[in-house]
Amino acid sequence: MDRTDCLAADGADPLAGSRARFALPEGVLYLDGNSLGALQPAVASRLRQLIEHEWGTGLIRSWNDAGWAELPARVARRLAPIVGADADEVAVTDSTSTNLFKALAAARALRPDRDVLLTDDANFPTDLYVARGLADLVGDLQVRVVPGAELLEHLDDRVAVLSLTHVDYRTGRTHDPVTTTAAAHEAGAVTVWDLSHSAGALDVDLHAWDADLAIGCTYKYLNGGPGSPGYLYVARRWHQDATNPIAGWFGHARPFDFEPDYVPATGAARFLNGTAPVLSMAALETALEVWEGVARADVAAKCASLTSTFIAAVDATCGDHVEVVTPRDPARRGAQVSLRHPHAHALTRALMARGVIGDHRPPDLVRFGFSPLYVRHVEVWDAALHLAELLTTGAWDRPEFHARRTVP
Repeated sequence: MDRTDCLAADGADPLAGSRARFALPEGVLYLDGNSLGALQPAVASRLRQLIEHEWGTGLIRSWNDAGWAELPARVARRLAPIVGADADEVAVTDSTSTNLFKALAAARALRPDRDVLLTDDANFPTDLYVARGLADLVGDLQVRVVPGAELLEHLDDRVAVLSLTHVDYRTGRTHDPVTTTAAAHEAGAVTVWDLSHSAGALDVDLHAWDADLAIGCTYKYLNGGPGSPGYLYVARRWHQDATNPIAGWFGHARPFDFEPDYVPATGAARFLNGTAPVLSMAALETALEVWEGVARADVAAKCASLTSTFIAAVDATCGDHVEVVTPRDPARRGAQVSLRHPHAHALTRALMARGVIGDHRPPDLVRFGFSPLYVRHVEVWDAALHLAELLTTGAWDRPEFHARRTVP
């Protein structure tokens, strides 16, 4: 493959029309959609309209007149098809970590006679923090962290909950959700999937997975904006039994009756809590419009093609200088490629100085995330050439690139 082949692939891309809806800075190759998605001008316009008119003029009347009160339900309807769910199985609310706490607590309550929450040692650190925090709080739950390769061997009759992140944030490796969920169910456990690095990049189908509960963020491949609301999925079979440990008035069946006793709403809406963050919720609602008519299969196919193109380009131009740690089989990876280099932080900084934006994860990984709606094959190829030039010339090894920064 060469640059001409990449241009041809972009010309045949069924998602090519989506790129025009994003505001990408001139001269920047943005390959960090696995940390923060790009801005759509429509989102900026929506926020200006909301701030200046709905809030500025309408004031509190806009809860009714502008439909603020219905925002969580409207956003759930847009989000549900992206993860293979029905709208009433999705609650858009709170942060990802808060939703994980609620999902783990609800799952554990569904198996009160068991005392183990099982996860793997490659899970996202926050997921481990939340799991251990829940265990400390309830007192009769143990968090068992095992190597991913040994995961299924530890599914015994003590496991109440199996909690996993679908895509490993470091390497991009994916779990097999169908096989893993089936094994958990066979052992009598309830599953909680973290979709933060897969929704909007892979063909996520929670119904086909037979998933129990799931959570995820919306500011990565879903492009909802910095800190945009998270979401929580509850399979229909658990709607009557799953309980929200943080009962709030928006999760009440009749929130504006202001009743002193809590009566949960139907479906996943019972996992709503306090007042919705209207600004970020409205931004997310507009950001999700770009997904209308987009097939999950096309998204997954493009991500496989982009990542394969990048790996092939790295192999051809600088494979002696870095190690590809992401699985080479497209069926076993997400929409990212991670490269190992002993000075990954400095290399990441040097790439940024050239306008190639990826990120670094300690101690030695450079990550590149390929958002299918706006990244082109030719950009992937060009990014690999920048990387090769830095590595083969040693131009990354300068004092200003070694200076530490918090992010990324």
